[in-house]
Amino acid sequence: MKQRQLFVPTLREVPAEAEAVSHRWMVKGGFIRQLASGVYTFLPLGRKVLRSIEAIIREEMERAGAQEVLMPALQPVELLQQSGRYDLYGQDLFRLNDRSGREFALGPTHEEVITSLIKQEITSYRKLPVTLYQIQTKFRDERRPRFGLLRGREFIMKDAYSFDADWEGLARNYDAMYEAYHRIFSRCGLNFRAVEADAGAIGGEGGTHEFMAFAESGEDIIVSCEACGYAANLEKAESAQATSGDMTNSIGRQAESYLKFHTPGWKTIEQLVESVGCSAGHIIKTLIYMADGQPVVVLIRGDHEANETKIKNLIGAEVIELADADTVLAVTGSPAGFSGPVGLTAPLLVDHHVDDMKEAITGANELDYHLKHVVPGRDFTAHLTGDLRNVQEGDACPHCGKGLTTARGIEIGHVFKLGNRYSGKQGASFVDSTGKEQNFVMGCYGIGVTRLMAAIIEQHQDEHGMIWPLSIAPYHVHIIVMAMQDDAQRETGQKLYDELRSAGIEALLDDRDERPGVKLKDADLIGLPLRVVVGKSIVEGLVELKARTGTVERVQAEQAGSIIRDRLAQLSGTGG
Repeated sequence: MKQRQLFVPTLREVPAEAEAVSHRWMVKGGFIRQLASGVYTFLPLGRKVLRSIEAIIREEMERAGAQEVLMPALQPVELLQQSGRYDLYGQDLFRLNDRSGREFALGPTHEEVITSLIKQEITSYRKLPVTLYQIQTKFRDERRPRFGLLRGREFIMKDAYSFDADWEGLARNYDAMYEAYHRIFSRCGLNFRAVEADAGAIGGEGGTHEFMAFAESGEDIIVSCEACGYAANLEKAESAQATSGDMTNSIGRQAESYLKFHTPGWKTIEQLVESVGCSAGHIIKTLIYMADGQPVVVLIRGDHEANETKIKNLIGAEVIELADADTVLAVTGSPAGFSGPVGLTAPLLVDHHVDDMKEAITGANELDYHLKHVVPGRDFTAHLTGDLRNVQEGDACPHCGKGLTTARGIEIGHVFKLGNRYSGKQGASFVDSTGKEQNFVMGCYGIGVTRLMAAIIEQHQDEHGMIWPLSIAPYHVHIIVMAMQDDAQRETGQKLYDELRSAGIEALLDDRDERPGVKLKDADLIGLPLRVVVGKSIVEGLVELKARTGTVERVQAEQAGSIIRDRLAQLSGTGG
């Protein structure tokens, strides 16, 4: 492609709305443009990158035995109501009505649609197993779209679905997809890790893993153990249960009963710590949640953070959210900041670390008062106990006891063992080898294709722009003719361009009448793997060859094509 003809509107200034590094570079480099909040147009360079990623995904899906289909984005809501996800998605679901008044939704994912298809088409075990996949646009009305392609309202996803006769078959398909995902992300040049995860709105009856790309901009936390290899996202991560130790040193010896004391305006853990002289670990944090419309009380140690996914899973709730001020007042009789478990009638969900405490400070359920010497089990009784907090850096690994570490990451893929989650609710069944009717055993496997593009940039960029891995770069070689009015430079650039194209190498020829500095800045910004500068040294028969992050090498112009092919072969072999 000749750059004079290429539609690549680069910008000199970083867009104000671009928070993430990948968002800034994609907008500045002319890869995407925003149409509305969380909705983007892919310009030619951006579309070429997406096509390369999609090609890798297609190759690995077919290698794993999956067949490509394309399902409608428009879904009848009856399917979502059958599965129970119509209400679960809530306001995240884009809804619309046709001219007859029938309600539809723009597909956030396609478990219900694919289950409906297989229900109609497969009735015997003889046609199993089967795995189908698609690469298609999805829609979710995110409350706060942000970070460009990392959290949008319209995005491209690869979603695959396996149907088996039994759990053994599902295990084989799951493993095949798990390995295929490793190959896909490795070929895309990513530093990533598969971690244990929560199934979330997709649901399921078996295991699930997220694939996380390490990135400081990531919204997810990866918890891992370097000693034994344990890894999970923060929602799912556990630590070895350990007692909180003797909690009496800072608040006195365990008393026969709790005492109320005055805490004027001390609403926060920090204020209590400073005023009372205790540590946050001696305080019980009392949180009021609404779980499927009913209030529950969650007790967490003051130096810990509540994990809402674990809370939801403990009680089997579909939706939980922190209660508003009026609900807190109704449940506890006091404003937020003075809540405590003593005397409450709402169900108490108690974290294991709270259950281990000798005694503690809690709210008194009275404005400007707290209680001390509160003893779990004596002064309040748990409705349920469990692991309800976020794991912290340094906690003991649940498998080997060594210290856990945390890092930020971006979710780029997720694999689920669904079991009968959808086939059971939608009545999707087949006749097995004994003549008995059985529900399909399902798995589903997703990759955020547009998100994957952003994650790659988060890992492959510097202060000048993007650094594309060869496997997905929009072009492989950037030929820059510094002065188009110079006949020797222009002719050399054109000759090399033609040679590379004849060899099947994607090349971009900068034939614009721009200043050399502009051309070089744009080249850094676009970030192609190899750059050839045809400049004044052509009078010596030389051109300058440079990898995007390498050093300049002067080579004979006549040999440049051969050398470039060697360099690209080396980059291809190293995953660069």
